[in-house]
Amino acid sequence: MRSFMALALLASGSAWSAPALAQSAVEGRVDRLEREMRAVQRKVFPGGSGQIVTPDITAPQMQTNILGSPATGAISNLESRVSAIESQFQTITGQIEQGEYRIRQLEQQFEAYKRATDAKLSGMGSAPAATTNGSGGPAAANPPRVSASTATTAASPARREAIAAVQKPDTGDAVEDQYTYGFRLWQAQLYPEAQAALKQVVDKNPTHRRASYAQNLIGRSYLDDGKPSLASIAFYDNYKKMPDGERAADSLFYLAQALVQLKKPSEACDVYAELEEVYPTRISGSMKADITRGRTAARCS
Repeated sequence: MRSFMALALLASGSAWSAPALAQSAVEGRVDRLEREMRAVQRKVFPGGSGQIVTPDITAPQMQTNILGSPATGAISNLESRVSAIESQFQTITGQIEQGEYRIRQLEQQFEAYKRATDAKLSGMGSAPAATTNGSGGPAAANPPRVSASTATTAASPARREAIAAVQKPDTGDAVEDQYTYGFRLWQAQLYPEAQAALKQVVDKNPTHRRASYAQNLIGRSYLDDGKPSLASIAFYDNYKKMPDGERAADSLFYLAQALVQLKKPSEACDVYAELEEVYPTRISGSMKADITRGRTAARCS
């Protein structure tokens, strides 16, 4: 009789030890999944703020097993739930990795666009290539062309009289006076003299607020004088060297116009897009209308 009872107890112990071991293994998997899920939640919600992902799989009502009944069904249930959680966790991880990959792609595309745009604009500001002289030897880089008639007019009494008629202000503010004088020369269509006066403002006072005004007006004087290539360089320099200047947005607008005159509509469209992207709050109503007309003239998409 004792031998029979001992065998019964031993069999009972074996029956209970297997489910206990299985349950311990499942609990280990659950603990690991909970730690990984918390790590995912920290990645998705780095700010915290109590944001918790509500699980799609909820635990069913636990049933109390009668002592001595087999535990295989409950453990099998638990294992299927854990497997479902593991599958869901893998899906979430894959979605996060795909999102990060898309973000990296967008960043790379944006950087490539910025580099291409800067390269195009930098090419406009490069010095003209050296040429050869009549004997085949190298010549100096081409300077701005000045016709003989222009040089003669500049030295003529009529020209000197026109320059003398432009009053130079004397308010005690040297920078402001110099800029105003250059502005008046530009209004009088004395473009070379206006450029010389305005360049003094930029060269001697590069951090003054009028430097941006002066550089922009230098570009406009070249543009009005029929020299869009020199104008594009002046406008580009104002945008790149003084991007926070009060006339940087205007310089981008006139740069696009200079490029249209140079028969470079594609580059002009890029500049219009740059203007709207970089200075959206500085575009006045009249400039917005001018941009629309300019984009139409350049056949921008």
